[in-house]
Amino acid sequence: LPPVKAEERLLRNYRTAFLRYLPSRDEAALDAGYQIGRSAVTEGLTILDLAQVHHDVLREVLRSTSPEEADGVVATAADFLVEVLATYEMTRRGYLAKP
Repeated sequence: LPPVKAEERLLRNYRTAFLRYLPSRDEAALDAGYQIGRSAVTEGLTILDLAQVHHDVLREVLRSTSPEEADGVVATAADFLVEVLATYEMTRRGYLAKP
């Protein structure tokens, strides 16, 4: 089997973690989002890659979401994305703080 590309792994892991977080909003699933962000940084993926994957996964979920539940799903997705992007924010702040 050919090796899995970093982008494919990101999509698979993001989908799995978000679908786990969505119904429960538990801390373990949120931590998985943070770990996805860390892995993305170490694998050289960009914040644009993360934004695209987030959009793709959210679009998939919204296709099977009732109109009454859509606002809650979008709000939950935003919380999850913030956690995923936390590593990028910490990295940016560390870079800007260097003399």
